Amino acid sequence: MKFKADGKVQKIFESERKRQIEGLELIPSENYVSKNVLEALGSIFTNKYSEGYPKKRYYGGNQFIDEAELLAIERAKKLFKTTYHVNVQPYSGSPANIAVFFGLLDFGDKIMGMKLSQGGHLTHGHKVNFSGRAYKVVQYGVRKSDERLDYKEIEKIALKEKPKIIICGATAYPREIDFKKFASIAKTAKAILMADISHIAGLIVAGVHNSPFGYADIITTTTHKTLRGPRSAIIFCREKYAKDIDRAVFPGLQGGPHDHVTLAKAIAFGEALKPSFKNYGEQIVKNAQVLARILSEGGLRVVSDGTDNHLILVDLTTIGVAGKQAEKWLEDVNISVNKNTIPYDERSPFDPSGIRLGTPAVTSRGMKGGDMKKVGEFIIRTIKSGGDKKELNRIRKEVISFTKKFPVPGITDN
Repeated sequence: MKFKADGKVQKIFESERKRQIEGLELIPSENYVSKNVLEALGSIFTNKYSEGYPKKRYYGGNQFIDEAELLAIERAKKLFKTTYHVNVQPYSGSPANIAVFFGLLDFGDKIMGMKLSQGGHLTHGHKVNFSGRAYKVVQYGVRKSDERLDYKEIEKIALKEKPKIIICGATAYPREIDFKKFASIAKTAKAILMADISHIAGLIVAGVHNSPFGYADIITTTTHKTLRGPRSAIIFCREKYAKDIDRAVFPGLQGGPHDHVTLAKAIAFGEALKPSFKNYGEQIVKNAQVLARILSEGGLRVVSDGTDNHLILVDLTTIGVAGKQAEKWLEDVNISVNKNTIPYDERSPFDPSGIRLGTPAVTSRGMKGGDMKKVGEFIIRTIKSGGDKKELNRIRKEVISFTKKFPVPGITDN
């Protein structure tokens, strides 16, 4: 990838490029986009302003912008095998979720979502977020016994609290979500069901996670993570909600859409429509399950005793290491993860008991089960090193040598 800028910017860029090439990216919300997606993001489409929607803009000269947006919409529907209305303009996941609330609720209405500390997202009703300040919030979590969703308890809460919207979906839940059960709960409670599939969208496309389409009334997703597109989002909804949600996105919350990103979405959706994407999604899950097993065999406790998707949550309390410290030691050896709370965590979220890791990015580099065993060994050795500098330096050199075998999409694969 060619990039030229002034000296300071160039140095920053090259440092990040080197970090991505020589490191193992295990943050489950990150991935690598293709060269074509990268080029679209830096293309002439960034020069255009296009407030409004296709065929109804407030600026002239948008005929080709309209074509790009309509193509992104067409491909999104084909990708998820749906006739739902789709809005491809949201800037990212949080604005997409906020647009749903803004379009369908009055301030002070009640929403129900998963607790952040047990796997949910900030926008699912956390008190520091807009969603938790503008609306009344009730939340659900996981059972303490097996760290899985308790659908009977969720139904009990929903029937008692009568929320207007129930949100299902998570950012740190390693098990499959039963959208059919959530739909039944929402119907009984007379609530709108919203599914946030930001983490698992690519797995749904690949057929390795069940789909919320036909069950949820509203579906939001980012377009990166397992979907391997640009940093952005889209909203799907039943036709009865289309006008309200479109008005909430524009002019309610946003001005002109980012047309270069819309073009990149159309490219990424086209890539995900290829047969090879199914193989990719299947390999993500296989890799995550191998990695979870290796970590468990190495003495690390894996939350819920495994994973059904791309994500692994590790409880470090049994070995006396805090999540923040583990994240730092792993960063020292060129492995990126994030510190994360575990269900019923007794530590501060600023220094929680666990780490969260996933396999979308390393799978994009072509790694498979045998490679995951090696990655797991790197992680175990690092966390058990006690921060010994000589050992960390040895592991870092091994990681750099290991990564040379795997090209980075969009960076070293051309």
